[in-house]
Amino acid sequence: MLGWLWRHGPPGPVTAFQRSLTYFPDTTRPTPADSEVPEFAPVTLETGDGLSLLAWYAPPRAAGTPSLIYFHGNAGHIGMRGFKVRAYLNAGLGVLLTTWRGYSGNPGTPTEDGLYADGRAARAFLRTRGCGDAQQILYGESLGTGVAVHLARESSPAALVLEAPYSSVVDIASGRFPLLPVSPLIADRFDSAAKIGKVAAPLLIVHGERDRTIPVRLARKLYRRAREPKEGVFIPEADHADLPDFGLPTYVLEFLARHGLAPKEW
Repeated sequence: MLGWLWRHGPPGPVTAFQRSLTYFPDTTRPTPADSEVPEFAPVTLETGDGLSLLAWYAPPRAAGTPSLIYFHGNAGHIGMRGFKVRAYLNAGLGVLLTTWRGYSGNPGTPTEDGLYADGRAARAFLRTRGCGDAQQILYGESLGTGVAVHLARESSPAALVLEAPYSSVVDIASGRFPLLPVSPLIADRFDSAAKIGKVAAPLLIVHGERDRTIPVRLARKLYRRAREPKEGVFIPEADHADLPDFGLPTYVLEFLARHGLAPKEW
């Protein structure tokens, strides 16, 4: 049985059950004003497999300033991240706040390949706004870090920022179920550890030492495999969801400034 799983992957019912434990979409479709980010305008992203997805976009304050694409985690809806991008809006960066298929009233069902398609649609949208790949900052939060790493490997962005990342979903599952052969059962693997070494963009990882959702050892594993230039901020007091309370936006903006990507006035 295990040999079959290695060759063919998990059967349909197992995959469906696994995904029900991985993705927790909220189908609420809020407005930017509801979420206290009225600077945003709702826009539509067109995916390569034919979906039209909601996103919120605010152009940069000054011409030539980079834009940040925010890929959120596995739960909630787009409005729940409004406060998390406030500092980047205030700094004058362009910001494209995305949400996944099946989330925030979007059509479709989330899968690993589907989320990669959603991320590519976000990058393509910015190109239509005159922001090429080399002016795009990819920002991943938790689950979204797997998408950000994958896209950064495909086409190098200006920078890659990973908030509470993991090395792979297999590593997370193996840590939680150490006595079970979980690897052949994982359909959506998001194997960032196998990809990060091919990312040439400047990298920032921020993770809490007390993270009970994604152990910090997985972020350190990812950091070790990454190329220079790279920076890691591992905050002793922080857990998974409270990194903004421990200065996360400041760490990000200072990192971007060191690479000439943050507006001077922030």
